[in-house]
Amino acid sequence: MVYGCLMAVDRDHVLRSAAALLTRKSTATMDEVAKAAGISRATLHRHFAGRDALVRALEALGIEECEAALDAARLAEGPASDAVRRLVRELEPAAALLGFLYTENQLFEGEGQNAGWTRIDDRVSALFRRGQDSGEFRIDLSPVWLTEAVYGLLASGAWAVSEGRVARKDFTYMIAELLLGGALRHHTEPREES
Repeated sequence: MVYGCLMAVDRDHVLRSAAALLTRKSTATMDEVAKAAGISRATLHRHFAGRDALVRALEALGIEECEAALDAARLAEGPASDAVRRLVRELEPAAALLGFLYTENQLFEGEGQNAGWTRIDDRVSALFRRGQDSGEFRIDLSPVWLTEAVYGLLASGAWAVSEGRVARKDFTYMIAELLLGGALRHHTEPREES
């Protein structure tokens, strides 16, 4: 294998290799990340000073992929429930990375939180608010809670697919239908228990 100095290192390849490994094994060492990317540990450290720098770079990649998925999902078009289905479908390729990032507490604590997460949260929450305003979604569940539910379901779905417990082809359907089944406003009153 040719390492570091003999060839230009493709940073995107290294990040995607790291993402693929860390989404399967979140405790992977920097040595394991380097091996997965086909580079030496020294080369990896020239690009990312340590795990925190690598995770921050993966965060930037995750935000970029999320924002592209939000754009592709056309959240302002058509019924909100259709937009939710498009959103889940567009986020599916990034779901495992998002699931990994979701568990990295250092990304969400203190003053250093990336403003990209707020932009994403605001856009997804606006979709749920639009669904509530149109009478399509329940109003007793806040848009913020529904947004968090999307993230949790994406992470769980990605894990279930990676473990082989769920077929990849069922990912979008299962997540969107579970979410919407709980979010949709039902026009009949619940029956009272006697």
